[in-house]
Amino acid sequence: MKIDILTLFPSMFDGFLSNSIIKRAIEKKLVEINIINFRDYSKDPHHKVDDTPYGGGNGMVLMVQPIYDAVMALKNEETKVILLTPDGEKYTQKKAYDLKKIKHLIIICGHYEGFDDRIRSIVDYEISIGDYILTGGEIPAMIIADTITRLVDGVIEEGSHINDSFNPKTNLLDYPTYTKPREFMGMTVPEVLLNGNHKEIDEYRLNESIKKTKEKRPDLLEK
Repeated sequence: MKIDILTLFPSMFDGFLSNSIIKRAIEKKLVEINIINFRDYSKDPHHKVDDTPYGGGNGMVLMVQPIYDAVMALKNEETKVILLTPDGEKYTQKKAYDLKKIKHLIIICGHYEGFDDRIRSIVDYEISIGDYILTGGEIPAMIIADTITRLVDGVIEEGSHINDSFNPKTNLLDYPTYTKPREFMGMTVPEVLLNGNHKEIDEYRLNESIKKTKEKRPDLLEK
């Protein structure tokens, strides 16, 4: 899978790409993540990418030309383009599974006051990671790239993400887990997890997932 991220601040991704699961996935060539500074596509002599809004108003607006040219230079017949915007579809684990099936994604990070609305004409998905405003789209882009990468075959064990919270097949929160020591400050590991009976353990974990979801996120059970 290939993910191209268009941003004005490439250095923000240095740590993201060089640690943990993302780093290993790239090294194994299971995923390719490219960070592209779309300022390089500006036709302005000073590589300007923003300007004041028509009609007046506060802040600066990202221009359509640099982003349009960057997308056109990078895309192919298998590409889908994502625009990160507060008014987009709210991002979910189900959406991550859907995007994981796409061979090439281009993610556009917004910045400043907003972007020229004509940019929407070249995108396939408009996505928001929540009902709040960030300085730019770099952190949301990392979130989306991370959630997709861990679903790519071979990146992590399949059972790890199948049992994750918000898995579309169950829509439940993950069950509680424990490790050594068996007892800590009077708190003990449930006996069922120690008896070696995998059928009972599976039943316990499912019941705990349902209980946890009912207590913390009852809205998920309604779905």
